[in-house]
Amino acid sequence: MMMLNRLFLLMVVGAALLFHSELAANQVDGIRVWGGPDSTRVVIDLKEKPSFNYFQLHKPERLVVDLIATKNLVALDKIEHESKHISKIRTSKPKVSEDFRLVFELALTANTKIFTLPPTAPYGHRLVIDIGSVTSSNKVVAASAPDENRDIVIAVDAGHGGEDPGSIGPSGLYEKRVTLGIAKNLVSLFNQTKGLKGVLIRSGDYYIDLNGRSVRARKQKADLLLSIHADAFTSPKPRGASVWLLSSRRANTELGRLFEDKEKHSELLGGAAEVIESSDSEGYLLQTILDMNMNNSRAVSAEVGQRLHNAMAKVAKMHKKKPQYASFGVLKSSDIPSILVETGFISNPNEEKLLKSGWYQKKLAKALHGAVVGYYREFPPAGTYLANNTSLIHKVARGESLSVIASRYGVSVAQIKKANNLKSNLVKINQSLQIPRKAS
Repeated sequence: MMMLNRLFLLMVVGAALLFHSELAANQVDGIRVWGGPDSTRVVIDLKEKPSFNYFQLHKPERLVVDLIATKNLVALDKIEHESKHISKIRTSKPKVSEDFRLVFELALTANTKIFTLPPTAPYGHRLVIDIGSVTSSNKVVAASAPDENRDIVIAVDAGHGGEDPGSIGPSGLYEKRVTLGIAKNLVSLFNQTKGLKGVLIRSGDYYIDLNGRSVRARKQKADLLLSIHADAFTSPKPRGASVWLLSSRRANTELGRLFEDKEKHSELLGGAAEVIESSDSEGYLLQTILDMNMNNSRAVSAEVGQRLHNAMAKVAKMHKKKPQYASFGVLKSSDIPSILVETGFISNPNEEKLLKSGWYQKKLAKALHGAVVGYYREFPPAGTYLANNTSLIHKVARGESLSVIASRYGVSVAQIKKANNLKSNLVKINQSLQIPRKAS
């Protein structure tokens, strides 16, 4: 009998120890912080799917997250971030000793959204914390009269960012870095062109979901949205740039289907709770189609897309002979003509080297800039500067010749010389040139 009691006791103790080890099985392997202008995303990498509780405290503002039965392997004082929402990340004593308590000291009152994500290569289990500024809904905005001489606004979206690196080249080059470099060059060119205004959807290394990109473009009252990306394929052989427009049905090529899947995969990497909650790909496609206005936006996108394709063909190898069609969420805005530009295959070693170089990024940006300017010179929206003026003003930059400038705007050297009363082909840095909108 005593032997049975001892055996029972050993079994109970063993079960308790096993239960305790299972409770403490999870661990924090990494904490990454991505600070954006409107929100901050914290991504906690864990060994297993996390169980958690959280609450907020006020005066001072704090967010407290308890990770159940979890040990921490991260030095919190080594976490680097430039978040305007978080002033400090520290630990505190949890109610249960096996738990790990994280405290985020907040610099301002904020809304919080927390959700888990399953493993998606190259990441494992994650807990995502979105911290966003609280804005007052009672703020009164004074109505302003419409500007009859406004700039045409071009929103340039650098694909991916933050938690979502996009495709990764053979040497480890991230797509998100290539796209931001080209986007910044392109916006700079638009802002140097009288009558146009370029705005960046993403100005730093942080993630914005697909809906958020269209929303930001709309807030800027954009006339056109250009989304910049870099291709990748399962083999290193494919190469060439391409222009993509929204299709009303599934892509009918292997490459198009891969890009559609890649976009959804990027949402998972970036932490899109909506995609996790609704994994029905057909529903995702249906929403994209329903949200797309099939009239003016499609017509403008098709015309500008063809011009972009033609302009890029002069400076880069093209993957296809004409613009392609697929179902991309970033193109779904119903009121803004939207185009996705794939600048080359980052999975191709030779194109990866090109895409990494600053001079090539500028070369691509100049081609895209010229195509957009050419379109709006011919078809300027009513009430804009370009609609009310017959010419553009270009300031000569270092290394530019008259022939280069003429090619960019789709006019001849003779037309520029006539418009500016030039006797020779020589131009000077910072010289202002009138670019005729139509043939003289």
